[in-house]
Amino acid sequence: MKTGLFSRFIPRQLDENLNRSLDRQVKLAVTGLSRSGKTVFITSLVHQLLHASEANVSQLPFFRIAHNGRLRGVKAMQQPDLHIPAFRYDQAIAQLCSQTPAWPTPTSGISEIRLAIRYRSDNLFFKHVAPISTLYLDIVDYPGEWLLDLPLLSWSYEQWSQHTLEACQYEPRQSLSQEWQAFIRTLALDKAPTGDSIRQASALYTAFLHRCKSPEYGLNGLQPGRFTMPGDLEGAPLLEFCPLPPLSGRYTDNSVYGVMRKRYDSYKEHVVKKFYNEHFSSFDRQVVLIDILRALNIGNAAFEDTRSAINMILNSFHYGKSGLLSWLWGFKIDRLLFAATKADHATPEQLPNMEKFLQNMLAKSQQHATFEGVETQTMALASVKCTQAAEANYQGRKIPCIKGVPMSGQQAVALFPGEVPIEMPMAEDWSKDRFQFMEFKPPRLANVHGGLPHIRLDRALEFLLGDKF
Repeated sequence: MKTGLFSRFIPRQLDENLNRSLDRQVKLAVTGLSRSGKTVFITSLVHQLLHASEANVSQLPFFRIAHNGRLRGVKAMQQPDLHIPAFRYDQAIAQLCSQTPAWPTPTSGISEIRLAIRYRSDNLFFKHVAPISTLYLDIVDYPGEWLLDLPLLSWSYEQWSQHTLEACQYEPRQSLSQEWQAFIRTLALDKAPTGDSIRQASALYTAFLHRCKSPEYGLNGLQPGRFTMPGDLEGAPLLEFCPLPPLSGRYTDNSVYGVMRKRYDSYKEHVVKKFYNEHFSSFDRQVVLIDILRALNIGNAAFEDTRSAINMILNSFHYGKSGLLSWLWGFKIDRLLFAATKADHATPEQLPNMEKFLQNMLAKSQQHATFEGVETQTMALASVKCTQAAEANYQGRKIPCIKGVPMSGQQAVALFPGEVPIEMPMAEDWSKDRFQFMEFKPPRLANVHGGLPHIRLDRALEFLLGDKF
């Protein structure tokens, strides 16, 4: 019986699972905290694949299936999960490739796109039985903020409240949380709420999280993640609760404390568990994007908070090898890529520093993943390269620079953005204006049908997909 006919007689989920068990399908999840470049990364990845068979092979020299001519073509297909919003690649590439290029509008929730990759098999068995094979690649984009909620599954309301309030004892959270903390001190926690006190407390706490997340402070370890990235839950009463100080006496379910605790438990059940069961637990491979240059720019507090948030995220991953047993008992992530984005915002010789710095930043979590049998890699990359290497004369000697158009300007400038450290800076090392990595506009592209200019995206593709061909 032909595969197409056979697939009509079996449930779609079984067909999907069969594809995955036979290495015919990969579910690649892409995440990262705000402004890490998720939308640009996925747009460039899709564009590179769609045009890989027609573009000059030098665009993807380290993606072996394209470089050695075995890639027959790639086509966008109808996504398998019709209840998930589609990733609008068409809109994103139109923004990048317009007469006045602009970075794509960031996504604010989960989205998905499916690609069918046709290739000439190099497998000794399949090259004779089915010389032309198809791999279905499902790319799922979701906010890294949502992953910050996974630890809540093992935390009680009291534990989460204590964790949050302890963090608020230190700057800048201490100052930023004053209005919210002053309000909750006026509440009679063991009494029934009056008026809209629950909603007001939640609104003040949410405003506090947004201030923490603002470009000025750049904090990332903010829970619940849906409070700043609500997606389709925006305005839902399910997001109206906040941490409270411990209550020593008794309280009823109808008290302020009881209502907050009940909503926290409901949030875990209906939001966090739902996301884990429907999406996260089915991912095969994961990309975590990290804008370390931005964290270095803002300062010590932002850097340490980003470091803590990323490690918290990584500790939540469901690790393990894929294969037949995993198909029977549940799929697990078996390859994990940590990518330092915007590598073109530093000079080319700083790329090894960026990778080493990221390795040191995530050493403990990466060791844990490796111990669990996950193949991991750290990489500095630029999804769309928007600067060029240049040189400048300074006191009679040439220094390396980058040249590009700043986001706030109209003309290209050449500058030396600074060095990326290898070791984690000590608190006393954070002198004012030590790091000044600038943001740049996207380049104007002469040929939008070829691959986009990038740094090491081909290496990322090879690591994430190379073993499947």
